[in-house]
Amino acid sequence: MKCLRPIAVALGCTMLASGAMAQLSITPPAQTPPPAKKEAPKEKPKVHSPVAKKPTPKPAASATPKPGASATPTPTPSATPMPDDPNVDIVYGAYQRGMYKSAFELATIRAQNNNDPKAMTMLGELYANGLGVKRDYAKADDWYKRASDAGDREAMFALAMMKIAGRGGTVDKDGAVKLLASAAKLGEPKAAYNLALLYLDGQTLPQDLKRSAELLRMAADAGSPEAQYALATFYKEGTGVPKDLEKAARLLQAASLADNVDAEVEYAIALYNGAGTPRNVPAAIALLRKAARQNSPIAQNRLAHVLATGAGAPVDKVEALKWHTVAKTAGKGDPDLDDILADMTPEDRAKGEAAARKWIGNNVK
Repeated sequence: MKCLRPIAVALGCTMLASGAMAQLSITPPAQTPPPAKKEAPKEKPKVHSPVAKKPTPKPAASATPKPGASATPTPTPSATPMPDDPNVDIVYGAYQRGMYKSAFELATIRAQNNNDPKAMTMLGELYANGLGVKRDYAKADDWYKRASDAGDREAMFALAMMKIAGRGGTVDKDGAVKLLASAAKLGEPKAAYNLALLYLDGQTLPQDLKRSAELLRMAADAGSPEAQYALATFYKEGTGVPKDLEKAARLLQAASLADNVDAEVEYAIALYNGAGTPRNVPAAIALLRKAARQNSPIAQNRLAHVLATGAGAPVDKVEALKWHTVAKTAGKGDPDLDDILADMTPEDRAKGEAAARKWIGNNVK
């Protein structure tokens, strides 16, 4: 079984870890907002690093707002551009444009005046990630809880992730499981996917491979590339479902079209071997190249083999040595390739090593 990666929390192959949260993908509310009085200049979006790469700060010491009470003094909304489509939500629009202060101010007013659960979820998101306001996990927890109690599935998922990580309070995996189950019933694919991993893991919940597959199918049908890839591995190996290489290939194709790198590699291998899908070597090699450029060591290794042996593409040992060296640097060594490339001329070897150094230097994170 391949290591399946969870959404929003850094998990190992079989254990949940209190890793950093990724940003929640907030869905714009269906309601029609009142039009703004006039158009005003845009705020300059702030550049921010992904949450998973930020050091985890301590929660702010400010008191958690009580239900029904104002979390902050009611602000005056800053100028926000009027959307061309009157059905576009201006809070969500401001968030999408990186205008986090405007999103915060408008969401605060809507949450306080209208008890809008989507606005509450937005406030939880902004506080959790320090967007437009100082990061405050206690306030994020409070706003997510209010929205969750009002039935917002995205808030349920976000609150579950906070409970798993122990942000805004102590670690509470039982509470997280209940929230994930509720959000999954409401059709939240990220919740279904993460709950599936818990059933697969067998530590927080009793292992249930069939239930895990059902939840993955739910998330996959909703378009989650991670779930499509995970379910494909289930069908490929007969885990919780009957073994079916054709279904596995279709799911891998869907996930690869959504730029899931792991799926690109697996689908390329399926295409190359004709496993569950008609054999298509040129398409397979094109996918391997794409995944290699996205720093997949497995794709880099497989592509190096193809280029070194000419099995499906013209022999190019300089390029093969480049990808072999890059993959080896990432921990994917291959003694067979060392032997195949041993007869390179010093000039070609120098070219390949220089290309590898250039690639590694340009892709150091």
